Amino acid sequence: MFWIRQIINGITQGSIYALMAIGYSLIFGKLLLVTFAFGEMVVFGVFVSYYLYAIVGLNLFLAIIIALPISWGLGMLVDKICYEKFRDEPRFLMLITTIGFGIFLKSFTQLIFGTGYRSYPNFIEGKIIVGGVRITYIQIFIILTTLLLLYGLNLFFKKTKLGVGIIALSNDLDAAKLVGINVNKSIKFGHSLGVVLGVFGGMMMVSYYNAIGASMGPILGLKAFTVVVFGGITSLPGAIIGGFTLGILENLSVATFGSGYKDIVAFVILILILVLRPSGLLGKKIDLF
Repeated sequence: MFWIRQIINGITQGSIYALMAIGYSLIFGKLLLVTFAFGEMVVFGVFVSYYLYAIVGLNLFLAIIIALPISWGLGMLVDKICYEKFRDEPRFLMLITTIGFGIFLKSFTQLIFGTGYRSYPNFIEGKIIVGGVRITYIQIFIILTTLLLLYGLNLFFKKTKLGVGIIALSNDLDAAKLVGINVNKSIKFGHSLGVVLGVFGGMMMVSYYNAIGASMGPILGLKAFTVVVFGGITSLPGAIIGGFTLGILENLSVATFGSGYKDIVAFVILILILVLRPSGLLGKKIDLF
């Protein structure tokens, strides 16, 4: 029963990682926008919902509904500052600008909300016992919500003009321009969608663990990057597989070695994949610079 419980915990955590990784993969893999501000954008968006809930006094779900469009606007702002002027320039310029913006956003978040951790409420309380295994309602909520979002995203990329355009950009930018795809519109939309997915994944994570801190950005960004590299930078299905794999391995490592080894798993996976298979499980080789 102990190991079954750890696997369920891993699936829950993996659902969160998968959603955040899809957001990162949209920016990094599909749009080929090099970013090191993803984790900081996620934390800022989550803190907006916390501020609206804890300080303004709004209902939690209303606070989330308001925070997500603000996160969308943040994605548009970052594209304007860090990417738009450098579309035709070497990509390391985008890398440098996102590093700088990430440092600014982390410092700005700490200035407003402080450097300590805050308590973030559960989306839903309660638990059930199935075959002697305790499963909380928040775990069920996270897993089902992630599956529904993944299904919706699959339809979006297959059935809508914008979704098809984003996929086309990752395959061949020049060909996408020739067939009339609005490159700037697709990039802006895809980037903001990636930020919103990351923020919502971050909201589920802090609700699951009941804690949020301004210093969480770098580790969240690293884990999203690890999942994307593991699954394949250009592959959204790979991001899903990588998210569940990392979540399960982290929880099994905690059960086996203790909580101190949890974050080490991400570093080990990242190093092994970069050494043994840089393109990831389902990805293809791309030239980012």
